[in-house]
Amino acid sequence: MPAIPSNKPYRVGRSRTGLGLFATKPIKKGAKIVRYFGPLLDSRKEKDDAIENKYLFELTNRWTIDGSVRKNIARYINHACRPNAESDVKPRKRKVVIRAIKNIEPGDEINYDYGTDYFKEYIKPIGCKCVACEKKRKKQRAEARAQKARLKAKAERKALKQAEKQAAKAARKKPSKPAHANGKLLNGHAAKSATGRMAKSGISVKARGKPGGESRASA
Repeated sequence: MPAIPSNKPYRVGRSRTGLGLFATKPIKKGAKIVRYFGPLLDSRKEKDDAIENKYLFELTNRWTIDGSVRKNIARYINHACRPNAESDVKPRKRKVVIRAIKNIEPGDEINYDYGTDYFKEYIKPIGCKCVACEKKRKKQRAEARAQKARLKAKAERKALKQAEKQAAKAARKKPSKPAHANGKLLNGHAAKSATGRMAKSGISVKARGKPGGESRASA
């Protein structure tokens, strides 16, 4: 890591995207943080126009700063969709300064928006890893899980309702059995069968008289 004077309000440290620039002292809104510098490239020169790297900062259609030099501390500042700093470009002076657009506290990572062209070219293909985008993706994942759970619950309720409907339909189609008592039908057939058996055996049912009444009559 590059050596940074102790009077500077920042340091280079580990970030979620690799290396980043972090505040070591409070930085007030509007304050100059660091200059983005490096060799000036002239697009009219074939040699300069052929240079390609991720640290090129375009000032105009002609002039570009090659910020890949190690002394350019500003190159460690990462992109953020909701930044706490911005690039103050002065094309005529061929100069770029990074300024705070919010109050930055010690320990906060310093970041600024790299712009649409850079975002589409380098960041979008791999996915932005800034805090705002990470929170957005986390929220989207949570919403997706909730939606999946809702759809699963809905499908289960639908399946249960369908099963109950089919069970009720099957119950209506099933014929009902006649009631039994002691294994015999209660529709009169049992009584008739019993009477028929008694008649065939010669048994008659008569009311009994008083004891001794029949002997007196025969005498």
